[in-house]
Amino acid sequence: MFRGIKVYINYRDHLPPHFHAEYGEYSCCITIDDIELLNGCMPNKQLKMLYGWAALHQEELKEDWYLAKLQKELFSIEPLK
Repeated sequence: MFRGIKVYINYRDHLPPHFHAEYGEYSCCITIDDIELLNGCMPNKQLKMLYGWAALHQEELKEDWYLAKLQKELFSIEPLK
């Protein structure tokens, strides 16, 4: 969680690899490989923060997605500062 945005990966989720984000009443899914909005909506400022954070931590997100598919414990990823 950072700047009021909750980020998570579900263990039993669909392809393509993605993560979920929630901010207030907004929620969305963002692809890990392309760092693009998959579905949902998010205010522009928060969406840009999510894109930047995902770009910085793309490899970690890919590792966590893989671990989630194996139903293993995920690593915590450094929040945006």
